[in-house]
Amino acid sequence: MKHNINNVRMLELPEYGDDRGNLVVAETEQDIPFSIQRVFYIYGTKGDIVRGKHANRKTQFVLINVAGKSKIRIKDGEGNEAVFSLNRPRTGVYLPPMVWKEMFDFSEDSVLLCLASAHYDAEEYIRDYDTYVEEIAKMNRSMEEQH
Repeated sequence: MKHNINNVRMLELPEYGDDRGNLVVAETEQDIPFSIQRVFYIYGTKGDIVRGKHANRKTQFVLINVAGKSKIRIKDGEGNEAVFSLNRPRTGVYLPPMVWKEMFDFSEDSVLLCLASAHYDAEEYIRDYDTYVEEIAKMNRSMEEQH
């Protein structure tokens, strides 16, 4: 599903600052392209650890490193991949459903904020890469048959 990896994009969030410091704003369905249903964050992760290693069938995400830095590797199940560096608290990466994601190269002070479009549902997670590739191939065959 090449269109999914093509829909991944960096987001630049509005930032306001003066001599008191900075304020970053992220509003649902304006700066964030969906209604936020769940918020979680990852911190205390050693630099050699890889987190994620899954795809979601339905949920969309925006990932923002509000402190420190990390990288996000995404794959589309067809051999294409991209890496995004998150190193500024006003930038994030938007991930549509059915994109394989791996978070890695965490700095010691990294706090990775994750905004999700749905509540947690273990059933919509694909945690095995081969299964993910099979589902992508099945989706592509189904789309070809419809045309």
